[in-house]
Amino acid sequence: MKIETNRYVTLTYDLHVGEDDERELMESATKEVPLEFIFGTNSMLQSFENQIEGKATGDSFTFTLTPEEGYGDFEEEKIIELPKSVFVVEGEVDEDILFEGNTIPMMDTDGNKLVGSIIEVKDDVVSMDFNHPLAGETMHFAGEVVDVRDATPEEIAALFAPEGGGCSGCSDSGCGDRGHGCS
Repeated sequence: MKIETNRYVTLTYDLHVGEDDERELMESATKEVPLEFIFGTNSMLQSFENQIEGKATGDSFTFTLTPEEGYGDFEEEKIIELPKSVFVVEGEVDEDILFEGNTIPMMDTDGNKLVGSIIEVKDDVVSMDFNHPLAGETMHFAGEVVDVRDATPEEIAALFAPEGGGCSGCSDSGCGDRGHGCS
């Protein structure tokens, strides 16, 4: 069975980022903890899916995605300072979440969901980066197709369920619980 729309895909891969002379291993999806998703449902980057479409169980793959094909260029204007008052919960600043490196789901004034990483916590402001963690990175994938099968109607329906449902992995809007495999 080949990878095509509405097929449940299981992959292993190593993701390296950087240029050829200085690549760094960013993550691995292993047979014990693979990347699993339903192909063609916008749960992965389109450029990632284009590279694996038509592959079958046992096929290996190696490809590179440029920043333009991935998460775009790193944008300085996506680093902003927010007043600490934004982090008030029940009348008090939630200090448990305010530490460098923490990634926090947030919402803008229009109700759009965002994910930001804390860069620095100051006395009255918090510096946050709203770039995707892989923005500006060239991504190098090498892996294998572990399994391809038809997705069940229940698995497809779960993708469109309200918050909490859906496939893990990354989409254009951000990452879920399972890696960057679109990563």
